[in-house]
Amino acid sequence: MINRASQLPVDQLGMLASSLCVVHCIATPLLISWSSVLARAMPGEESTHRLLALAVAVFGASALARGYRVHRHKRVVGLMAAGLACIVAGAFGGERLPPMLPELAVTLAGSACMIVAHRINHSSCRACRDAPRSG
Repeated sequence: MINRASQLPVDQLGMLASSLCVVHCIATPLLISWSSVLARAMPGEESTHRLLALAVAVFGASALARGYRVHRHKRVVGLMAAGLACIVAGAFGGERLPPMLPELAVTLAGSACMIVAHRINHSSCRACRDAPRSG
């Protein structure tokens, strides 16, 4: 019987959500510096960060719960916990950090941790699914 956890695209969705955080963090300052008109049309930084943090947390928790039951790799749990902590700190505590660069660095570090965790989770689930079964 094929494991349903390995069939769900939650890791791919999680990598996409984390990658969107990276693109947002890099593209927003560039777009703002290029055009003050674009800056007025973009959603507020606070609401955008919080929405992306929520998406990353939902996909991360879903992938973690399903994947961990299959492969039991604690490394994935640690990376996801560190990534979520950084992303949540940037999204909900960013105003307490010095302007721009520290918040950007914390958020990018969290997104990188989440991308790596999702990749390991996905690969581990695939390896478990493809492993020959004994008995």
